[in-house]
Amino acid sequence: MPTSLSQQVATDPNQMMGQGNEGMWIEVIQKMDDVYADLLHYQVELEEKNVALEEAQQFIRGVLASMTDVLVVCDLSGFIQQSNKASSELFGRNESSLVGTSISNLFDESSQSTLATCLDKARLGMSEEHEVLVVDEQGHVSPLVIRCSPQFDHEGALIGMVLIGRPIGELRLAYNELNQTHVELQKAQNQLVQSEKMASLGRLVAGVAHELNNPISFVHSNMFAIKKYGYRLREYIDELHKKTDHEDCEAMRENLKIDRILDDIPSLVDGGLEGTMRVSSIVQDLRRYSTSHREQTSEFNLLEIVQNAAKWVTKASRIQAKLSIEGEEIIVRSYEGFVHQVVVNLIQNSLDAMERERERKIDVRCFKQGNHAKITIHDYGGGISDEHLLQIFDPFFTTKEIGKGTGLGLYVSYGLIVEQCGGTMTAENHPDGGAMFTVSLPLDEGEESAS
Repeated sequence: MPTSLSQQVATDPNQMMGQGNEGMWIEVIQKMDDVYADLLHYQVELEEKNVALEEAQQFIRGVLASMTDVLVVCDLSGFIQQSNKASSELFGRNESSLVGTSISNLFDESSQSTLATCLDKARLGMSEEHEVLVVDEQGHVSPLVIRCSPQFDHEGALIGMVLIGRPIGELRLAYNELNQTHVELQKAQNQLVQSEKMASLGRLVAGVAHELNNPISFVHSNMFAIKKYGYRLREYIDELHKKTDHEDCEAMRENLKIDRILDDIPSLVDGGLEGTMRVSSIVQDLRRYSTSHREQTSEFNLLEIVQNAAKWVTKASRIQAKLSIEGEEIIVRSYEGFVHQVVVNLIQNSLDAMERERERKIDVRCFKQGNHAKITIHDYGGGISDEHLLQIFDPFFTTKEIGKGTGLGLYVSYGLIVEQCGGTMTAENHPDGGAMFTVSLPLDEGEESAS
């Protein structure tokens, strides 16, 4: 423990008395003692600050060493003053050998102009991001995204530039993997959407079979009748060639009912043609509904499409309900197959919602409102809970039992109306009970705007 000057003087009072001015010396010694104490205090503070500074430097060195990004500090002329471990690994040189090197020597010739632009921007106090190519000691070229920023001192004066870079080889690899995953996800989603369409299509098979059965049956009957008439006509003509007696020919003509056959043939042929046309129309509707490709927009009668879709669903469904369709004939330009599919899905959804209800009823309306054509489908089931109203159009969301629903019907319908047809779809609870879905289609949209 060091002793103060006043303590040293106090041990030799006789010497001080011999000077003749004891009070003055004691005051001087006390001042010197204060200065000595201040020096000791400053020395302790300096040592503490040195320790703190060393810890800060160690922390900064640790941070720089752990950085995966490239960090290079250079002066205004572009000569490197400091770098981190990531820079040494990328350039294939140790940190000490990088100091004093021109930063332009580390980049490929094709990137020199980009680097010069980046450095010029930093000298003007601006910062920009660029993609460049760097070259290591072995001549290997690697892509790097750099951002060069100005470096200022404590007084705000520009003293250099700081270059931060990130190798993009791994980023590109990760991006490619992410892009591949996204493509696969889109493919899987398209497959799920098509699967839902096929599931809806399967529910329509019985109704389509019934629709096809009627025209096919009378086409078959007419063709069978025409075939029998053909035999009679052939017999009559053959006998006519054999006999020339007019009375015999007239008797045979009456006996074979040739006149009646000739009268029936046009109506039979017309009926057969009508039946084939109906079959062709049904097949075209079926193909348009089931195809996975986007069709062209066309003008069609919305009420007719709604009636056709409702007829298909109700005849194919095991759940029977009283169906009421009201409205006016509205001509819209949109995707007929998509609208048909959406109506099928919504009516089937309404039938499923009333499966356990005693009284089943569905009200469908078509009407104009402003510059939109609207379809409302109101069922008298249990309605939709408030929490489910926010999720009703989410993919894979369903309140049905496992195995009875995919949760894609409303999701697909919403996508077709909003994304494909340029319309809207909403769901709400009706004041009279049950749920109501509203589809809105623009009336004044052309083919391009509708898509």
